[in-house]
Amino acid sequence: MAVPAAAPLPCPLLLAVCWAVAAGMAAGAKILPSPSNLNYSFIHICTLNWTWSPPENISSSCNLEYSSDIVINGVPEDRREWSKSRFRVTDALLNEEMRLRVRSECKNDNTSEPSPWVETSLLPQGILGTAAVDLGCVWHNLEYMACTWRRGENASSDTNYTLFYWFDGLENPKKCSNSSVDQGIFECIFNLTFPKVTSTYPTISILVTDDSEEVRPVCASKNPTTLVKPATPRQLTLTKTNDRIDVKWSESETFPKSCLLYEVKYCNGDLDIGQIIASEMNSVSIAGIDANSKYTFKVRAKPKRECYNSNLHSDWSEEKSIGEKKDSTIYFVLIITIPLIVAVSTVILLVYLKRLKILILPPIPDPREILKRMFGEQNEDSQSSAKDDPINTFDRLIIEEEIHSLILTETSESTNPEKENR
Repeated sequence: MAVPAAAPLPCPLLLAVCWAVAAGMAAGAKILPSPSNLNYSFIHICTLNWTWSPPENISSSCNLEYSSDIVINGVPEDRREWSKSRFRVTDALLNEEMRLRVRSECKNDNTSEPSPWVETSLLPQGILGTAAVDLGCVWHNLEYMACTWRRGENASSDTNYTLFYWFDGLENPKKCSNSSVDQGIFECIFNLTFPKVTSTYPTISILVTDDSEEVRPVCASKNPTTLVKPATPRQLTLTKTNDRIDVKWSESETFPKSCLLYEVKYCNGDLDIGQIIASEMNSVSIAGIDANSKYTFKVRAKPKRECYNSNLHSDWSEEKSIGEKKDSTIYFVLIITIPLIVAVSTVILLVYLKRLKILILPPIPDPREILKRMFGEQNEDSQSSAKDDPINTFDRLIIEEEIHSLILTETSESTNPEKENR
C-alpha cells in the first residue's frame, strides 16, 4: 500500500524554521581572537612595513587568514587584502592620518566569526598646510627626472624644502642636490638611468621635507613608465624630388628600438592648421605636393604603449620649410602703383605741354596795354619835368603826335583783315 506523501509546510512555517536554524548556528558560532602586537616600521622613505602576531587558541581546523585595510583620515581606502602572512607593506602618507587595521578570519568556516578589528595609527608631524603641494615628476628622455612642487599655504617664505628619492636597487635614499626656485615653483633634477634591455622598472619613492619640525613631510610613489617624456627630435632635414618631399630626423640614442612613435605635422603655406602623419620610423615621404607652394614641417615623439604607459609627447622640433610660395604682395603693389604712375605722368605731361606751347606760340601783346603803360609813364615824367624844363615841352608834343599817327595806321591795318574774313 502506497504511503501518502507528506503535505508541504505552509510558507510562514517554513520561514520560521529557517530563522530558527540560522539563530541556532549564530548562537553556536565562535568569535575568533584578534591578532596582537600590531606595529609598523619604515623600510625606506615612504615605505611602511606593518607587522602583527597571530592570535592565540586557534583551532587546527581553522584555515586562518588575516584581513587588513587602510584608513586615511577616518575613511577606508577600499584596499582590503587577505593573506596568510603576518605583515603588509604599504606606501606611507606622511601628510595625513594613516591607520592600519587587521582581523583574523577562518576562511570557508561557518562555525566561527571574524575577530574584532585591531588597529594602529601613523599620525602626521608638523603644522597643517606646511607640506609641499602639487608634487609632480617627469622622466626626461630616460636620462633624468625633474620634480616640481609649490610651497604649502601655511609654510613660511624661507621654507627650504629638500627632496630625497629611493628605488629598489639603491642601498640608501639619495638627496637631490640640483634644486632651484622660480616664481614660487620648486624644482629638483636627479639622474635616473637604466639599461636599455630593462623591461620592468622599479617604483620611485619621493620624499619632500624640511629640516624644521614645523614643516610636514610629504611622500609620493611614482611609476616611472607613466612619466616618460622623449627628447625633442633633432637634425630635421627636408629633400624635395619632383612632386615628393622626404622628411628625416635623428633617432633617439636612449630609447630601445621600436619604442617611439613619431608625429609629423606639415602645413601648406603660412597656415597653422595642417595634417599630421604618424610614423614608426625616423623618416616619412609625402607625395603629391604642389610644386608652386611652400611647405613647413615639424616633428615630435611619443612613447609606445608596448614599452611605456606614458601619454607625454616631446616638444615640437624646430620648424623647417621647403619650396617657394608666390607672393601676392607684388601684384597688389603693381595694381596700386601703375595707376598712380600714369596719373603723375599725365600731370607732368600736361604741365610740360603748356610750357612748350608758350615757347612755340608766345602770346601776342596787346598794343593798347603797352601804349597805356607808356603814356602813363610819359605823363608822369612830363608832369615832373615840365616844371624843371619848359623847353622840352614842345619836343614831347611832337613825339606824341607821331605816336598817335602810328596807332591810327596800325588800327586801320588790323581792321582790313577782319573785313576780309567776314
